Amino acid sequence: MEFHPIIYLYSILQWILDKLLSPTPPPPHARLHRPRIAIIGAGLTGVSSASHCVGHGFDVTIFEAGDEKSLGGIWSKVNNTSGLQIHSIMYRFHPSVKWTSGYPDRQQIVSQITQLWKRYGLQERTKFNTKVTSVRQDKQGRWIINDPSNGRFDGVMAAVGSCGDPKMPHIQGQEDFKGEIYHSSKLDGKTAQGKKVLIIGGGASAVEALEFVVHTGAKSTSVLARSDKWIIPRNAFVDTLLAFNIFGQETVFSRIPESLLRVFFYRDLDDLAPPAGTGGLFTETPMVNSDIFHQIREGKAEWLRGDIQGFTENGIRFNHRAKGVPKGGPGREELVEGDMVIMATGYQRPSLAFLPDEVFQEPYQPPNWYLQVFPPGHMSICANNCTYVNAIGTVGNYHIGIYTRLLLMFLVDPLARPQEYWMKRWIGMTKTVKSFAPTGAFDFVTYSEMTYWFVFCVVINPFRWKWAIFVFFGIGSALPLNVVKGEDRLRNGLGMKKRYHE
Repeated sequence: MEFHPIIYLYSILQWILDKLLSPTPPPPHARLHRPRIAIIGAGLTGVSSASHCVGHGFDVTIFEAGDEKSLGGIWSKVNNTSGLQIHSIMYRFHPSVKWTSGYPDRQQIVSQITQLWKRYGLQERTKFNTKVTSVRQDKQGRWIINDPSNGRFDGVMAAVGSCGDPKMPHIQGQEDFKGEIYHSSKLDGKTAQGKKVLIIGGGASAVEALEFVVHTGAKSTSVLARSDKWIIPRNAFVDTLLAFNIFGQETVFSRIPESLLRVFFYRDLDDLAPPAGTGGLFTETPMVNSDIFHQIREGKAEWLRGDIQGFTENGIRFNHRAKGVPKGGPGREELVEGDMVIMATGYQRPSLAFLPDEVFQEPYQPPNWYLQVFPPGHMSICANNCTYVNAIGTVGNYHIGIYTRLLLMFLVDPLARPQEYWMKRWIGMTKTVKSFAPTGAFDFVTYSEMTYWFVFCVVINPFRWKWAIFVFFGIGSALPLNVVKGEDRLRNGLGMKKRYHE
């Protein structure tokens, strides 16, 4: 086997992170203590959150609507040609993850999720084929999942993600098309060898389709996109720098990275970039891909901006719009011929309707929650990776463990819990800070902005300081728990109630 020094150093780094930050898996059939957490969803977020909980000695039950083949969430459904577009160092959803490449494919990702699930003994704590339809509290404030037969829980972690079943729209004349039509998630076993491929859509699902096209050797590729969308390079350094925007919004400084992308990445293809003054980089999740520009420059692909008018026998009638012309605006209608159409139309967003009705009351409906994931008045609910709309550098990252440990801190330490009044004040403060953002305050975030939220949350309350190392790194839960027990003894002397940590 050829020796790769960078991969070797990356392996050492991962080994160190595992040894320093991974909580110890519980022994088989261990009796874990409260708080007891219900985790809804056995995808990447659900499995990671559950492993953090049991690793620190707290009991969990995972409820998964699908069977065991659904383990891994959206990654269990996509094509085998799919893989990470961001570097895997930015996708460390648990300290014990061991990547063998910078951009692992779908099979390696599912394998890591499955290994994590087994390593922390979550097989005996997962209920498959159990769709959650309701979450309600009993008179003691404990949570009931569907019905009391599933037990009662001190906290709820919603981990259903943002991608559910594929969206497959019907387009006029579709039945007349003589070629093949597939959703971008249904390409395993198919081939585009020697075919003219039309990709409908220009978002993350288009990346999935492009990977398939590149792997199977299509004759040509046309991406038919309705709107202008930023494309950023598949480069860990660049992607990390973009996530350093602590403001989490478009500012006067946003022109700097946007101009650099136009000059050094788009170069001769600047017409494909969103027009200056519209569609800022920090308003919508960018498409992370370098292959499309390479394919365009080699004459193997084209990116067309416009509106689909309908299918014909041999392709799609397309209203090709000039740069800056809005959706549905004037353009030049043309026939784009193709043998295969890939619907890169994304996925339906899973519903959070199983949560109590009061968490959806305006103006505090998701994503307008405390730290974006805790509904005001219900600090015992955390919707981890379910409420974001658009972001740079956040999905599947280190924050899964931080949000989980924040939930644990709130549950075991009465003095660390946020009160409804202050949860709402924080939401109002963030809206004020981002009042000039072109999007809603919580409709777009960056990873550095989220890090600021975490630091502010801990620093603002002195009773949370003892939890800081635990919250940020997962180290030292015993010490703050012992302090809380001491505080409990003091409160008991004052007639106050002890909670959860025994």
